[in-house]
Amino acid sequence: MNATRTTERPTPPDEQAPAQGSARPAGPAAGASVGAPAGPPRLAVVDGLRLVAALVVAAFHFLGTPMLATWGESPKVFAYLVHRAAMYGWLGVEMFFLISGFVICMSAWGRTPGEFAVSRISRLFPAYWFVLLLIVVRVAVIPLRNEDPASLLHPRELVANLTMFPGPLRSDLLNGVAWTLDVEARFYLLMVLVLKFGATYQRMLGFCTVWLVAAFVTYSQRLTLLDQFVLSTYAGLFVAGIVLYLMCRFGQNLMLWTVMGLAWAYQLSVLQVRVNWHLATSGTTNTVSWTLSALLLTAFLGVLVLATLGPLRHVRHRWLITAGALTYPFYLLHVSIGIPFAKGLTHHVPALGHWGTLAVTTTFVLLLSYGIHRWIERPVGRLMRRGLRRGLRPAEKPAFMH
Repeated sequence: MNATRTTERPTPPDEQAPAQGSARPAGPAAGASVGAPAGPPRLAVVDGLRLVAALVVAAFHFLGTPMLATWGESPKVFAYLVHRAAMYGWLGVEMFFLISGFVICMSAWGRTPGEFAVSRISRLFPAYWFVLLLIVVRVAVIPLRNEDPASLLHPRELVANLTMFPGPLRSDLLNGVAWTLDVEARFYLLMVLVLKFGATYQRMLGFCTVWLVAAFVTYSQRLTLLDQFVLSTYAGLFVAGIVLYLMCRFGQNLMLWTVMGLAWAYQLSVLQVRVNWHLATSGTTNTVSWTLSALLLTAFLGVLVLATLGPLRHVRHRWLITAGALTYPFYLLHVSIGIPFAKGLTHHVPALGHWGTLAVTTTFVLLLSYGIHRWIERPVGRLMRRGLRRGLRPAEKPAFMH
């Protein structure tokens, strides 16, 4: 995972909160709770929170760093207070992973490993490949001053990026924010282990407990190789999301709240790793506040609890579901396309001013995200799902006659 201190690169959780019945409830397998509900109804606020997390990350990239080239002057000059607040926008990544624990557990429940893989591949790759194409065209036609098109668009770099995981292949990310897709994919691999035996309450709870213990050991002993699978920096977020889904599906109990509390205590402890990546003042070693970061992240957890277990779970506004659908393409676009677009406006349409440029850029990226969702994600995703599902159960052909 190639992370930097200057450019936060997150993924959102990558799937909308499904409607009731969209994932088949588990059968009476060992450990299943007989008579347990099939799952919660569609949680529209969870969808909306995904876009909130994406906008928070965008605020970090647009205003939380001293982007002199984007705005003509540093945000510290024309928006000091907003700049100071946006410096904590990197927490949107943690918000994504927290929601992902909940949504992916919901999406995976009752599916086989193959079915789960089909849902993830068809969900993530269509928008990713299309945005990658936009980036290639943009770099080839309008390269930025600090970009070397010959290096960025080298065939080896391109094919490595097509896999979505160029980092492990020792290539650079053409879309910097896609590093979180690598983290998400490792989480999916862990989920596949549970699905191999069938998702039940006991198995998922045991999985969360073992994962937390493994993360604690990995972090305390600095086991770098094991950390590639255990994800000790983010494990508490995913576990908290999974436990929240178990509460939503099977009801609250002391065991689940205990695991939730331990996961959150662990996560806030290791949050210092992420805090150390983000400087409060450029040119110094002063980092942002751990205390404020922990409070903000805990407040978001509180909102997510209200959205899944509290009164906000009854909200059914359709626009929140649409907002959730825009999250993934918006996230992929906001740096790679949004920042060059803002730079162009600053240079060619200075009359817009800083806030006008920000408003036009954000609107442009949202509209482009809607177009990608409607005309790329949905139709291409359907075709991919159909083809991949056929591949899970190919028709047997007669042996060749000699």
